[in-house]
Amino acid sequence: MKTFLIIIYSIVAVLLTILTLAQTNEDDGASEAITGAGSFYDKNKGRTKEGKLKRTTIILGVVFIVLAIVLGIIY
Repeated sequence: MKTFLIIIYSIVAVLLTILTLAQTNEDDGASEAITGAGSFYDKNKGRTKEGKLKRTTIILGVVFIVLAIVLGIIY
């Protein structure tokens, strides 16, 4: 069981690193504060490739933390 969890933990760590490096910088700056957000793209951001990438990264991050806690309890 320990070996299986360590293998899954390692795979999640590698995938999380790759997905984090694949994301673009979302620095909107002061222009968004002046013009305001609310464009069609901003409202449908979750359906784009970047939105799905961000959601997957968050899910893998949560799985990584849960596995780290479980492995800490086991060892």
